[in-house]
Order: sequence, then structure tokens, then C-alpha cells
Amino acid sequence: MIKVDRVNKNYRKHKAVIDLTLTVNSGEIYGFLGPNGAGKTTTIRMLAGALAPTTGTIHLGGFNLATQPREAKSILGYIPDRPFLYEKLSGQEFLEFTYNLYRLPKDAGQKRSRELLELFELWDWRDELIENYSHGMKQRLIMSGALLPKPRILVVDEPMVGLDPRGAKLVMGIFRELAHKDGVAVFISTHTMSLASKLCDRIGIIQHGHLISEGTESELRARVGAVGGDLEDLFLELTTGIEAPDGN
Repeated sequence: MIKVDRVNKNYRKHKAVIDLTLTVNSGEIYGFLGPNGAGKTTTIRMLAGALAPTTGTIHLGGFNLATQPREAKSILGYIPDRPFLYEKLSGQEFLEFTYNLYRLPKDAGQKRSRELLELFELWDWRDELIENYSHGMKQRLIMSGALLPKPRILVVDEPMVGLDPRGAKLVMGIFRELAHKDGVAVFISTHTMSLASKLCDRIGIIQHGHLISEGTESELRARVGAVGGDLEDLFLELTTGIEAPDGN
């Protein structure tokens, strides 16, 4: 569903992403981990179509993101870590604005909006201005907007920022159902090791722009000969001592 083939992104002399190749299948939750400055945000922006690779190709659902952007983006939902919302709109008005952008019929848009507001426990707040929402509520509202057109691919950057434990549990359950029941390919970039361990089917670790390891948590553990410890220990084992390549 997501296919990244030998993608590079350069900012003048700085190589942010180097020869990145990965695949995320339908019904799979893929966790993308890495230290600050490793290339996660650049990768996320390229997958969302907000940034063009220097070289290489990205296909979403078989559509080339560079040459078929309309088709590729029509099946994509994107949840940024710092969502922008029109705070003088109510939650209901924001979703109305969103389904009009997607040109959904009014009846279908209203039905889907109600489903999502109820799913994310925002229905009782639907007529309140967004400026009165907590950070966690805003995060759940932007997720509602991303899921409104029923995307086949979901790209998420730091989904649990600002969510309380109840909200985080709710969102994890929704992501699991999207992937494992509805067949959505979910790509999640996160610093939260416990989230990646509990939620992700496979994990990719990026360091200095390179994908240095990929697999299930058990496969990653076997690769370094780790018997005990949690994912954070494993992450540190894999990323410690790796030097940046020349020119990066």
C-alpha cells in the first residue's frame, strides 16, 4: 500500500534521508522510530506529499505521488503532530468544512461527521468553538478530519502528544481497528517506545537518514542478541555509536 523506493532528500549539503526503501502493507501498523534529527519528519512530509524527494519514488496505493498526486492523496489521511485548526469554528463546523473540501455529499458528510465525533468522544462538544477545546480534544478532532473520507492509508506524526491515558487508549484502539479490521495501512512516527511496542506490527529505525533496522520487535531483538529489556533498551542498543556519514 505504501512503497518507498530508494528515496533521498537533500537540503544543500545536508542529506536528511538517504536511500530509504520500505513497504507498508494493507492492514499493517508500521512504527517509524529514530532520534531527533534522524530524518523522521522529512520522511513524513514526503509521504504526505508536502515535500518532494530529491531522488527516488513514493507510491501510495499503486499511485506515483510525484506524477499522480491527486489520485495518491485521495486515499491518504494525514495527522500532523502540530495540527492547524480554525479555532473560531465549532468542531461540527470544522468537519463540515472538511467534508466539503472532499466534495462529499451533504448527507454522507453529516453522517460520517457524527460517527467520528461520537467515536472520538467529542459529540457533546460539537457546537463549542475549537478555541475552547483542550489540546487532546484538538488532537482527536484533527484525527476525525483525517479519517472523514475513509482513507486507505493513514500517516501519523506523534499521535499521542497531548492525550491523557484515556484518550491514548481510545486512539490506539481506533488505529488497531482501522488496520486489522478495515485493512488501512497505518504509518506512525513516534518517540513513544511503549506505543510502538504495544501497537505496531513492524518497526523501522532511522538514524542519520538511513533505515538501519526493520522488522517485528522480536526480529529486532534477535538481530542484536537481546534477551531481556524493553523496546527503549533495544532502540538504544541499535542507535548508539552509529556515526553520521560524510556530508550528513
